[in-house]
Amino acid sequence: VQVGESGGGLVQPGGSLRLSCAVSGFSLDDDGAIGWFRQAPGQEREVVGCISFADVMTYYTDSVKGRFTIFKDKTENTVHLEMTNLKDEDTAVYYCAYGDPPPSAWRYEAEYTFWGQGTQVTVSS
Repeated sequence: VQVGESGGGLVQPGGSLRLSCAVSGFSLDDDGAIGWFRQAPGQEREVVGCISFADVMTYYTDSVKGRFTIFKDKTENTVHLEMTNLKDEDTAVYYCAYGDPPPSAWRYEAEYTFWGQGTQVTVSS
């Protein structure tokens, strides 16, 4: 199993960016989920959101609701994190991770076994 992020970069406040998490070793139709996390400088890593494959449910932390969308593309074996109306406080290294958390535990890092290397997102004018 492998997961890897791409798509980070520099974007102005109010702008948009799409991150991608390429996966291998499992199917996006199987049980399991991809979680997105981020870590800002000097801060602990925090959850951004999650998509569970079997029921295609998505979950988001409050600070990104209405601005971020997670969706899967089975043809590309990729999970995307679409980010809009970006704010300075969204600046962080973003990680995707694969696991099989129960619905009540989607926000916990310990539920995810395989992690990508991270991609930097910088929101600045």
